[in-house]
Amino acid sequence: MYIYVNGEVKPASEATISPFDHGYMYGLGLFETLRVYEGHPFLVEDHLDRLCSSLRELNIVWDYSTQDVLGIINSLLMKNNERNAYVRLNVSAGNGGIGLQVEEYDKPSTIVYMKSMPHPSSPLVKEGLILETKRNTPEGTMRLKSHHYLNNVLAKREVGSDLNKEGIFLTKEGFLAEGIVSNLFFVKGDCVYTPSLETGILNGITRQFIFTLLQKKNIEVVEGLFTVEQLLEGDEAFVTNSIQEIVPLRSIKDKQFSVGDHTLTAQLQKEYSSYTMSLMSRHELHV
Repeated sequence: MYIYVNGEVKPASEATISPFDHGYMYGLGLFETLRVYEGHPFLVEDHLDRLCSSLRELNIVWDYSTQDVLGIINSLLMKNNERNAYVRLNVSAGNGGIGLQVEEYDKPSTIVYMKSMPHPSSPLVKEGLILETKRNTPEGTMRLKSHHYLNNVLAKREVGSDLNKEGIFLTKEGFLAEGIVSNLFFVKGDCVYTPSLETGILNGITRQFIFTLLQKKNIEVVEGLFTVEQLLEGDEAFVTNSIQEIVPLRSIKDKQFSVGDHTLTAQLQKEYSSYTMSLMSRHELHV
């Protein structure tokens, strides 16, 4: 597999960065994951907007334009002979001395990873598990998609390697937060509920896109502080991220949620798919 590293496309086995990169030494870096559908990187500008905003929070100067990133992705698609792919765009602080730095980082390291991402033969349905591992609080004013991933790693170890299970974090106060790699929604009656950013969750790009789809359907979305008991009173539950899209949860604890074609979750899956499979390079919906 070929990846991009600081201006070069090369085999992954030949890729290197400096041991003095502060992304490695101090975890000072950010990433975005997105999917390419038939050569089209979905919601790429929304991912880049979030990345650039977050880099400013970390005092990292990064001068790649949207066209630069699209060119890199296209080069990797050609080199790897892919049309449907997982893409991870990774920006770390770059070289620094031993010790913490207060000055801005003006030579960051940029890596773009890619792997094949074929469409699944059947829709994914998962079991939700309430985690004992609590969601840590953001290290700054808001949750960034950063290299500080130990909380997620510990949660994944708690759940295990079963891809049909998704762990759900609670805050230390006991409120619903998010999945290990996803945002959480649940449906009750004619309303959709999702944890507020006040809980310290990541404001996912797919989360925002779901808001737009629901708004177009005139369905109310309530963001708030919710308990497990309120979740278990819901009719449906689902999780979202840019790679797995929209995944219904069949159960949490002893609660069995509605799944299948008659559900709002299934409607959202179909509408999401219609966007991803259309050629929207000039008319993409931004959220």
